Amino acid sequence: MVDMSTRVGNVLLPNPVMTASGTAGHGSELGRYVPLDSLGALVVKSLSIMEWEGNPGPRVVQLPGAMMNSVGLQGPGVAGWIADELPALRASGARIVASIWGRTVEEYRQAAEALVPVQDDLIAVEINVSCPNIEDRRKMFAHSCESAATVILATNALDVPRWAKLSPNVSDIAEIAGAAGEAGAAAVTLTNTLLGLVLDPATGQPVLGGGGGGVSGPAMRPVALRAVFDVAAAYPELPIVGVGGIADAEDAVQYLRAGASAVQVGTATFADPRSTARVTKALETWCNKARVPRVADLIGTAHSR
Repeated sequence: MVDMSTRVGNVLLPNPVMTASGTAGHGSELGRYVPLDSLGALVVKSLSIMEWEGNPGPRVVQLPGAMMNSVGLQGPGVAGWIADELPALRASGARIVASIWGRTVEEYRQAAEALVPVQDDLIAVEINVSCPNIEDRRKMFAHSCESAATVILATNALDVPRWAKLSPNVSDIAEIAGAAGEAGAAAVTLTNTLLGLVLDPATGQPVLGGGGGGVSGPAMRPVALRAVFDVAAAYPELPIVGVGGIADAEDAVQYLRAGASAVQVGTATFADPRSTARVTKALETWCNKARVPRVADLIGTAHSR
């Protein structure tokens, strides 16, 4: 029997497979398909301090081997989530990872502080620093060491582990991951989506209502996997959660071998809401066949010489 447990820093998970933020909603809706307490953890869609409408439609376009979205972080805000979504999640027994975002450092600070009263219900908070910084010509916070570190420092009112979710759209993600870790991030989530654009050939206008969008799915897996490998090589003591194009056991194994302690399933959930459960079971089967007694034994083995 395979021991499927793993640790992301000091957070113990019964298995390494979680949902990816933004792909399983804000609450317990995925529970119609998967027992939420069977997941390694459920990562909710990113929340801001205020209610946010998101981008106009269309919001999603299918691409070869991928999808691109421009949802625009629509959400009820932290207070709305606590009132309307958290009770059912709490009752489900799910291990909950909240996710927050902001347009300014102050908005991150406020979102973090708003979660403090319910932090005992959370195992971690993912800090989505892959958001435009309106204080810096709309550059993403995750695009510089200084900005990423500043956001992490601004959220230190939280007394639960903070995981910094980083962008792959940089020249040296390891440097930024290191800065986030030094600022207090207990782990890094690698990675968010790739920046992309699809134009309507007939009109020359963007297909998505928000203009450009984020590319996810199998086509971006090699990019995110490289990010995990590079960060693990540069900062072997910094826990990593790998995400990007995971749809089966072998995808998850690649991330674990590259240095991730756990993984998140995202885009696959849109096609099959049972994907997290399917990947978890397939990973256990893979380990049995490969005679791997503990899934944690796979972590970082790509770096062995």
